[in-house]
Amino acid sequence: MHSSQIQHFNYIFTGTGLSALMTVYKMVLSGKFVDKTILLLDENAKKTNDRTWCFWAKEETIWDSIISKKWDSALFANEDFKRDLELKPYQYNQIRGLDFYNFVFEAIYKQDNITFLNEKVTDINELETHVFVGTEENRYTCDYLFNSIYTKGFVQSQTKYPVLQQHFVGWFVKSVNEIFNPEQATFMDFSVEQKGNTRFMYVLPISKTEALVEYTLFSENLLKKEEYEKEIRLYLEKLGVDKFEITEKEQGSIPMTCYPFWKKNTKKVLNIGTAGGWTKASTGFTFKNSDKKSSQLAEFLYSSTPLRMKDFHKKNRFWFYDLLLLDILYRHNELGSPIFSSLFKKGNPALVFRFLDEETSLMQDVKVILKCPKIPFIKALFRVIFLSK
Repeated sequence: MHSSQIQHFNYIFTGTGLSALMTVYKMVLSGKFVDKTILLLDENAKKTNDRTWCFWAKEETIWDSIISKKWDSALFANEDFKRDLELKPYQYNQIRGLDFYNFVFEAIYKQDNITFLNEKVTDINELETHVFVGTEENRYTCDYLFNSIYTKGFVQSQTKYPVLQQHFVGWFVKSVNEIFNPEQATFMDFSVEQKGNTRFMYVLPISKTEALVEYTLFSENLLKKEEYEKEIRLYLEKLGVDKFEITEKEQGSIPMTCYPFWKKNTKKVLNIGTAGGWTKASTGFTFKNSDKKSSQLAEFLYSSTPLRMKDFHKKNRFWFYDLLLLDILYRHNELGSPIFSSLFKKGNPALVFRFLDEETSLMQDVKVILKCPKIPFIKALFRVIFLSK
């Protein structure tokens, strides 16, 4: 291949997960990037329903047309108590992965300046004047690169920042009897055996007979697949679901860490999504965070000249709170249930959600944090202050 044939783009996105697609979609909506050529590269064609995203919202969002289900109420439970959480003014919304991909790609395919190629990225190399990208089939160059391909090694090879995984297996089940309450999502049910970890069930009922039932852990190591599935079966039995079929399965593992991914950003390369630290470290929530960050990024690209990728990231106090919680759960993984229970037992659910969305004032933060068990947080505070020096 001669160098003259290497195609050049203004922007290349390596990996087209949530963060990349949201960013490109917002670039399209803004109408401000029609003169820029954009290439999206991913080895996955994004044609399957490979995940489910949920987020709470008060106002209308640009995603409303693809929300498949909304809940006004949520359940929080542990072995000692159950609490129905009235979510108003929020609603808890569900979006299926495939609906999201189709929605965004429909908009992207109408743009002459945007290309999506189903190719596996093998090489990224930043040079003085441009960035070089190699795939198994071709080679490309660009002015700026947005990378969302997550490299485990960066995080696993360091010991300064604790790393947990939010790992889960979920079954979409169809039961013969009417068991589920389609008006209420089970946000966290810690009544399952903890076995020294932070383990809970997450249930999204679609109708009286259908639900996504997910066994989730916030812990360091993954389990064997049979272990998750055994717990889902036990839980369904406990709910009274004896005859059912599994219509779909999903599984995943989301890194939960305050590792400063943004330090890997350079002059022309910006890490986004999980690879850029866009996942909320303490909860693994991705959708809402990516929604905010992608809007900021589209705005930043349009208004910052010259573009310095290193300027995009801003660290805030919520990063520090997440660091405290992860430090505790990393050292004492069994404290997850008491910590989350203390937040939801007496707290105002809307305030807790606002806090988890990083939209509270400092006074409101204090209100929420004071509900948590004091001693572990005070100990973590000393360790973390020492760490962040």
